[in-house]
Amino acid sequence: MPGKPRSGQAGGDRHAWATWLLSRSVSRSVRGALGGVWVRGPVPAGGAVLAPNHHSWWDGYVLREAALWAGSGFAVLMGARQLSRFPFLRRVGAVRADEVRAGVRRARVGWLVVFPEGAVQPAGPLRAVQPGAAWIAGAAGVPLVPVALRVVMRGAQAPEAFVRFGWPVTGAALEDALQRELAALDAELLDSDPEAPPAGYLRAVPGRASRSERVDLPSRLLTLITGDR
Repeated sequence: MPGKPRSGQAGGDRHAWATWLLSRSVSRSVRGALGGVWVRGPVPAGGAVLAPNHHSWWDGYVLREAALWAGSGFAVLMGARQLSRFPFLRRVGAVRADEVRAGVRRARVGWLVVFPEGAVQPAGPLRAVQPGAAWIAGAAGVPLVPVALRVVMRGAQAPEAFVRFGWPVTGAALEDALQRELAALDAELLDSDPEAPPAGYLRAVPGRASRSERVDLPSRLLTLITGDR
């Protein structure tokens, strides 16, 4: 006689409402605190290991929202200490870093994010790259994709997130490829109008409007009424 499905198995999660609520909360936090998520490059279709720099608290949330926009499954490796503090994050894709088999399975069916720098690093140049992302990609038989990621203040009231996908690489080439993508993204941001997205970027996720945008219509009405020019 088959056993009763455990929580987390298909059809056996008695707290599916909690997963839905947490998913909504993550999406609302991104859309309410950031000015949007902008994407450029060959967005992976199907299973892949994404290897991004990790210079912001927002990185995992941003990539999850990008995955939803792309219609892809999402998972992210997290350190054991962090996940023990926030175990509910498993409901939105978190996998403990030493659960390698689970990571391989998730990479075969969607995006698995593995931060090769490990923990969050100060914003700036790429730090030392660890081999875990490349190993999992090889074990899963899926592409290894370098991803440059910045969450930055520009000309808007709220910070904006920019995601630049590179072409798949081998493990030996990951560090150089990720450095190139990050340098390219930094150059694009530096050379762009701070009140407009850099050329070639698509707005994947809408976000919080700046006050200047929110009061645009009232300002125009006031100008019309008062005759100010």
